[in-house]
This record gives sequence, C-alpha cells and structure tokens, in this order.
Amino acid sequence: MTVRWIPDGYHTVTPWIIGRDTAGLMDFLAAAFDAEDLGGRVVDERGRIGHAEMRIGDSVVMMFDRPEATDQPEWPATPAFLRLYVPDVRATLRQAVAAGGTVVTEPTHLFWGDVVARVHDPYGNLYWLQTRIEDVTPEDMTRRLTDEKFVRAMEYVQSAIFRPGV
Repeated sequence: MTVRWIPDGYHTVTPWIIGRDTAGLMDFLAAAFDAEDLGGRVVDERGRIGHAEMRIGDSVVMMFDRPEATDQPEWPATPAFLRLYVPDVRATLRQAVAAGGTVVTEPTHLFWGDVVARVHDPYGNLYWLQTRIEDVTPEDMTRRLTDEKFVRAMEYVQSAIFRPGV
C-alpha cells in the first residue's frame, strides 16, 4: 500500500492558532464560519487543549491552548490572520458578528476583483473574508490602480488598522 505524502483532506499549508481559550475559539469558528470539529481533541488534566483541528470550507486549521509560564517551553499566543474565501462576504460577515466578532472593515470591492471585509474574533484573530465577483485582466488591474473608485476603496481598507486585543 502506498502512503500519500499528505493526509487526505489536508492542503500543503495548514495554519496553527495558539491562544488562551481554544474551546471558546472553536465555538466561535463553528458559529461564525460553520467550521466542523474534526475530533481528536487532546485535553490535559487541567482542561487545556493541547491539540484540536477544525475544517473551515475545504481547509484544516489546527489550534491549541498556549502553555502557561510554568510549562516548558513557553509558547506565546499568536494571533492568526486568515483569508477565507466565502460564497457571500456580507452574509458571512453578519454571521461572524452574530457569533461575537467585530467588524474591522465593511465589504469593499477592491481592484483585483474581490469584495473584501475583515472581522476579528474575541480571541485576537483577524479574518479576511473574500468573495471573487469578477475576473480582472492584468491590464485592467493596472488601470484600476489609478481609478479613483478603487484608490478610495484601498485607502479605506488600509486605514482600518487592526491591533490584537484592542
């Protein structure tokens, strides 16, 4: 039997989220993005999650609770910045806000053909929600870089600075 170099259902990049409340994060991901708990959660005697996996769309995200200072080695909490392509940015943004997320940027049509919104969760992670609404040629992208509509849209998105924990 031949073993595949990558497990079924995984892609070549699988993000990790290290935080202080993985169980809460998992609840948020399920409510906000219909994420599926893949099982196999590893929990220690103090109730901390040492490993968990969820599927969002067709991708796996792994996560665990940051070990406390008395544990070795000490891992820092690492806010994740994840791009999620979704069928409907506006609907997904509403769902994420209903689950406890905070809007960073409203849905905005950007020069490369995506509508983009950003939301952060109560755990310090930022999600770029994106829906492709048009295919744009390289020539049109170049032209749009000076189109006032797209310049203003990009200025808006870039002006909304995200600071974890704020």
